[in-house]
Amino acid sequence: MQELLDAPLAPLTTFRLGGPAARLQTATTDDEVVAAVREADAAGTPLLLVGGGSNLVVADDGFPGTALRIATRGFHLDGAHLELAAGENWSDAVARTVEAGLAGVECLAGIPGSAGATPIQNVGAYGQEVSSTVTEVVAYDRRAREIVTLPNAECGFAYRHSRFKADPARYVVLRVRFALEDADGMSAPLKYAETARVLGVRPGERVAAATARETVLKLRAGKGMVLDPEDHDTWSAGSFFTNPILDDTGWAAFLARAAERLGPDVAPPAFPAEDGRTKTSAAWLIDRAGFTKGYGTGPARISGKHTLALTNRGRATTADLLALAREVRDGVHEAFGITLVNEPVTVGCAL
Repeated sequence: MQELLDAPLAPLTTFRLGGPAARLQTATTDDEVVAAVREADAAGTPLLLVGGGSNLVVADDGFPGTALRIATRGFHLDGAHLELAAGENWSDAVARTVEAGLAGVECLAGIPGSAGATPIQNVGAYGQEVSSTVTEVVAYDRRAREIVTLPNAECGFAYRHSRFKADPARYVVLRVRFALEDADGMSAPLKYAETARVLGVRPGERVAAATARETVLKLRAGKGMVLDPEDHDTWSAGSFFTNPILDDTGWAAFLARAAERLGPDVAPPAFPAEDGRTKTSAAWLIDRAGFTKGYGTGPARISGKHTLALTNRGRATTADLLALAREVRDGVHEAFGITLVNEPVTVGCAL
């Protein structure tokens, strides 16, 4: 297993921010991952797990313990059943499932990061979430000190949430298993209105899975959500804030604030959520609070392509990024009474 001391972490994140780790280990097998975790736990050493780095905000001071980069590989298809090693590149895996004529994750194309992170965040986009296709997650349970297999029903999936995210110090994802659909090369029924509109079909209809994937990639690229080293609009963690979900009381209060600020005819985005609650758009809130595309004058700014993405323009520090995030969060709260929650994980710092 490769090991480096005082190793830069910024190149391992899509933000390209953060100081060094005291020690960086790179594991290429499940056994190496488990051995490194056990060693750190036995010694009481702080441990940071690094996959694709697309969901990490690392402090400028870095990380004082061991950063474990999970670089395991493994893509195995058995009919419509897929098993991915945690270190597999997620976007590449999606492309391979589409090439195999399978449906279920084609609208999750272009999402940066590794397969092992997908169940932690319950990654979702354009009408699909991995919770709809994940059957099992194989993980090392640091509390029980053994490898466990958790079926979907025990993963605690919710909007951008899971059992793994709720208890981040307990589980280390090793493998993720999916049940996809053999639909003769067609996509799953399209759920996202924008995707259906661009494709000229109605929600609920199918198109060729390859066409759905290509369309999503174009939509994501237009919003700066596909990694491009030459485009600073992609030096981000994608959507920095999650979409707020409000109960009836919170929704009524929000509508009143929105009408007061924007006029009585305003119609904020509203989508049904669990338990009868209502989800609204964080991007809409940010924009209507005055933080438009390209907002900012410093080295950290809102993307010029999408208001949900906070970006490093090339010379930013983590402190710059967090200052911008706080400004946006506080501005939205002042305008609408809603506190946005960051989606990326903060390491050694806090919003």
